[in-house]
Amino acid sequence: MKKKLSSRFSVILFIIGLMAAIQYNTINEPDARDTRDIWEIRQELSREMQLHSELLTEVGTLDDTLSKYEDASNESPEQALKETVEDLRSAAGLAEMTGPGIEISIEPSPEAVALGLNIEGIAPDLLIRLVNEINRHNGLYISIDGNRVVNTTAIRDINGTTTVNTVPVQTPPFKIKIVSKTMDDTEKLYNHLMSSRIHDDFYIDNLSVLITEPMDQVSVEAYDKEHNYQQLEKVEEE
Repeated sequence: MKKKLSSRFSVILFIIGLMAAIQYNTINEPDARDTRDIWEIRQELSREMQLHSELLTEVGTLDDTLSKYEDASNESPEQALKETVEDLRSAAGLAEMTGPGIEISIEPSPEAVALGLNIEGIAPDLLIRLVNEINRHNGLYISIDGNRVVNTTAIRDINGTTTVNTVPVQTPPFKIKIVSKTMDDTEKLYNHLMSSRIHDDFYIDNLSVLITEPMDQVSVEAYDKEHNYQQLEKVEEE
């Protein structure tokens, strides 16, 4: 009888110890471990810093607009309003932009031409990756094969053809034009793109990315489609 009680008592203690060990491991071990390496963490930090910089720039722009209205309250509020409307048109892509910039030519690679390979077109995901590389620099205006890129622009496959704003992108060669606010921004973008791994991605698809030297004057077309306002809601005055 004593042996049975001792055995049962041992089993109970074993179960209690096992449950305590499981609970301890559950508390001390996270559900998911961060398996990113140092480079990936640095890239994430860089993106967060870029976002922070863009937010600060946006706050500065809004402060400048507010100061403009305050200064013009007793002088020419109509002029301040017109300038703000023009700024908004430019930000929405409704105006042609001219300034320092670069041009990118997307062409069949020399090897593809030499081998007589058939280049059917550029894949939408590859074009999106290039646009994302460009958009990492603030204050840029872009047109792809004559189509202005705005916040609502969609780059996608329609019936086997890559389109920008629902307009088909011609089979390479075609050009991408980029305008920056300053020549310094243009040079930074140029250096970034020249050293980017995006060239390797294009080369796999038998395409080459040819980038011009920074130029003083580059023009990008205005957005000529209708904006979609379905997601906007009217703010009721209190």
